[in-house]
Amino acid sequence: MALTGPARPRDAASLVVVRGAGQSLRVLMGRRAPRHRFMPDVWVFPGGGVEHGDHHRPLLRPLRRAVARPLEQRWSPARVRALAIAAVRETWEETGLAVGDVRGGQFLPDLAPLRYLGRAITPAQSEIRYHARFFVTDAGAARGRLRGNGELMDLSWLPIAMARRLPIIDVTEEVLDRVARVHGERRRSRSFFIHYRLGERCIDDE
Repeated sequence: MALTGPARPRDAASLVVVRGAGQSLRVLMGRRAPRHRFMPDVWVFPGGGVEHGDHHRPLLRPLRRAVARPLEQRWSPARVRALAIAAVRETWEETGLAVGDVRGGQFLPDLAPLRYLGRAITPAQSEIRYHARFFVTDAGAARGRLRGNGELMDLSWLPIAMARRLPIIDVTEEVLDRVARVHGERRRSRSFFIHYRLGERCIDDE
């Protein structure tokens, strides 16, 4: 039998949509449907894998240079653009909230309101692996009415303390902690990188 190595992580992106501030801060999350092979019944932020069309989709506005520049030191501008589009597109599909505009049935993402939080790579022993990037934006940048498409159930605006008590993974815990610390700050904060070494989680600043 031929030996195979770990599955190659697939590019993915999530969007953390927040509203309010201080004790009123809420994050938009939903529960993955039980039918999913990857993390069924776990609470997550809207997001998913990068699709081919994300590399060519027209935009309203690109990422701000202050956001894009550090990412483009690690990945190509085209890849960074596709990742940000995937985060916004998946959010629109899964929640009905459009960070952008819908014209003639076509969704045009607006990447200008996004900030970058960090990334995480699924452990090597997982059968399904993702290299997920996390962006954040304020709910004021989104249009539309909250509604699901079956990918995420029980869509809710949750206080961070309540979200921590739900069935979530360690990566989500770290994202919630970062959002609680940096939301509303004007200065640029360091992004995080979560990876696993010998089964142990490692968190680095980038």
